[in-house]
Amino acid sequence: VAAANKRRIRLLGDLTSNHCGAGHPWLAKAVKDKKSKERGYFYWDKSVKHGYVGWWDLASLPKLNFNSQALRNAMYAGKNSIVKKWLSPKFGMAGWRIDVGNMTGRLGADDLHDEVMRGIRQAMDEVKPDAWLVAENGDFVASDLNGLGWHGAMNYQGFMRPVWNWVNKNSTIGGGFQGLPFTMPKINGRQLVESMSQFSAAIPWRSLVASMVLLDSHDTARMRTVVLGDKAIHLSAMALMLSYPGVPSIFAGDEIGLEGAWGEDGRRTINWENRSAWDHEFLAQIKLLVEIRRHRDGLIHGGLRWLAVEDDYIAFLRESKKESILVFISRKQVKATLDLKPYGYVIKQTLYGESAQGSKIVIASKAATQAVWVVESSQKRIG
Repeated sequence: VAAANKRRIRLLGDLTSNHCGAGHPWLAKAVKDKKSKERGYFYWDKSVKHGYVGWWDLASLPKLNFNSQALRNAMYAGKNSIVKKWLSPKFGMAGWRIDVGNMTGRLGADDLHDEVMRGIRQAMDEVKPDAWLVAENGDFVASDLNGLGWHGAMNYQGFMRPVWNWVNKNSTIGGGFQGLPFTMPKINGRQLVESMSQFSAAIPWRSLVASMVLLDSHDTARMRTVVLGDKAIHLSAMALMLSYPGVPSIFAGDEIGLEGAWGEDGRRTINWENRSAWDHEFLAQIKLLVEIRRHRDGLIHGGLRWLAVEDDYIAFLRESKKESILVFISRKQVKATLDLKPYGYVIKQTLYGESAQGSKIVIASKAATQAVWVVESSQKRIG
């Protein structure tokens, strides 16, 4: 951690608060000694061979029981708890990503989720107030992002799934729609923006910008496979991800064009010994987009205002106190005209893609395309 921090790399720990593994010392102690405090860490069921409740009935994943105060102390409440220990100055981690956050503390009639969520947040605030707490949430519940617990979530529902449905060229991809047993839907740009807007309207803005913006993850197929190898569409999706509100999250290898369907195939690793198979041209473009995201105040602190929403392209503004950024994304060949006059803007600078000037932008692309511009008040330009 110290070596990473010296290189200005912040490490986020991955904590599973919903379950542990069947080989965990806690379970071994609980099975051996029915009077141990660890016995209360789990749910027990005599009707199953292994004797305890597993997540999704899996013996390999014993479900944690937060009715136990001793478990809460071990996980987050105690002075030497897991949550507090690794965030302390001695270890210096920058935050926690909570695995299966939406199911933590929930089983049958038990719903201790909010207590545990707030408890983890409080523990983090005590030792490292600026730490980031982000949860995996496979089933969106707006109350989980009420500002009192998780800072944000992995934005599957409000970003990744709508984007997949907009850009996919592989609707019958292996594993179905992100592991679900049906064909991937296909939507237009209006439906894309409607889905994203419905999600963001249900949660605080601060929760949206603290959420991970992602195109894929270790639990999904990779975007390059979703678009059937179409580099232009993949680049459009990456540009959208790197300009949308939230914390851009690139699954290792996406930047070099790794492929893979749902399951272990999607978890292919980067070949560091032989880089000849890397998509170096694609990587160079991603580096440019990352630099823009890192240094432009409009993309870091700006709001979100939709400027144009059509079937095959979208355009939006990210406006902060210091600057305004205009982003254009298409999923295919398009002919489009953007009129900035109603918004009182003119192009100030082209940061990426099609060069433009004035208040009217004409785009005629032969494939999916992306562009990012700095815009300024037309009154300021006249002055």
